[in-house]
Parts: sequence; C-alpha cells; structure tokens
Amino acid sequence: MALLKINYKSQILNKATGINAILPDKREPNTPLPVLYLLHGYSDNENAWCAQTSIERYVRFRNIAVVMPDGFRSFYTDMVCGAYDCYSYILNELIPFCTESFNLSPDRSDTYIAGLSMGGYGAFKFALSAPEKFSAAASFSGTVDIARLASEYDMSAVFSYPLENSENDLFYLAKKASKAEQKPRLYQWCGTDDFLYEDNIRFRDYIKNLGFDYTYKEGSGGHEWKRWDDQIKKIFSWLGIQNRQ
Repeated sequence: MALLKINYKSQILNKATGINAILPDKREPNTPLPVLYLLHGYSDNENAWCAQTSIERYVRFRNIAVVMPDGFRSFYTDMVCGAYDCYSYILNELIPFCTESFNLSPDRSDTYIAGLSMGGYGAFKFALSAPEKFSAAASFSGTVDIARLASEYDMSAVFSYPLENSENDLFYLAKKASKAEQKPRLYQWCGTDDFLYEDNIRFRDYIKNLGFDYTYKEGSGGHEWKRWDDQIKKIFSWLGIQNRQ
C-alpha cells in the first residue's frame, strides 16, 4: 500500500493545494484502477480520513485507489465569494490529473465518490449533477438539506440565494437526475443522535420514490468519527470491491 501526499498548484483554484492518495498493494501492471474520491467535512482537510480512520488498512488489499482532496470550506461548490471554485476544480482538474498520474480508470463504472457531513453533501452533489461521470455515491451524516441549513446560518459567501430549486439543492438535483439515462447508485447513512438526522430522514423520504438504486442505513451515535470509520469500511463491500485476503 502506498500513501501519496501531493502538493501542487491548481490552475482553477489559482493556489497551491493538497491531495492524499492511497494505492493498493499488488495492483495488476498496466491495468487502470477503480477509484473512490473521498471528501472531508467542514472543519477538516485532505488529511482527515487518514488521521481519524483506518482507511489505509481497509484499502491495502483491495483493488481500488482512494483520492482525498482538500475542499476547504467550500461545500464543494464554486463559491460566490473567494477563490475556491471547488466544484469545477474537482470535476475538471483533480479527476483528470489523478486519472493520468495514477493510472486510474476513466470509466464511469469504476468511478465512485463518498464523504462525511459537508463531504456527504458534496458526494451526492457531484453524483446527482454529473451522473454520467459517477456510478455510485455515499453520504455519511451528510448536510443533505442545504436550504434548511442556510436558513439558520449565513452561507452567502458560499451560495447564491435562494437555494431551494437551485443547482446546489440536492432535492432539486435528485429529481433532475431521476430522469437521466444513467442514474448513480446511492448510499446514505446517519446516526440517530446526529444533529442532521431529521434532514437525512427528509431526504430519504423524498428520494426513495424517484427510482434510484438507493440504500439507506442508520444507527446509534452522533456526528463522530468512530461511526464514519465503521461506514467507510462497509462501503467497499457495498461497491463490490472485495478484500483479496
């Protein structure tokens, strides 16, 4: 298993940024790897998943790469204020860069995305707004009702208002993606003691009738790393990426 820490100048962000990438042991030579893009939450950066979970151990004997970018506090969108056009950066620069640099598969069927909290929102936003690029997405304790959150907190530096029925509204994006020729598989998990639990229930009840291959899980606990560590371990089986040992 190789853990790569990369710092480079992003042309879209117009600044230096970091990427962590995990490549498995014993990859087949000259064979592109499937890839999971793994997104962090609001208060973290590209190091969070490696620092707080056993993601390196989970990937070691699986035939998949994991790429963890820095999404700053952008909610993985092109921010209204500031230089962080993170949606465009990840979709149009990070993914092509990693595909070429690490010999990753460019195929939709081999491209997945997941995240926690802000990253759970980002994972669903990417998969629902670009279903032709991602075959599966997972959200753990995601900020899935961004319009409700923005009604309580000032998010005007990130989003244009109103958020409802916009390209940043997951409810709107889910309805739009439900009509796509290729719909991503979706996995959603939230703890029953999480402050975002009711938002997640609201999104669950909305999306389950839209025709997606959709899995919802919940469990005890709140907004905490030990729950997300458990979920990221399970998500590889849900994706069909089996341990070789």
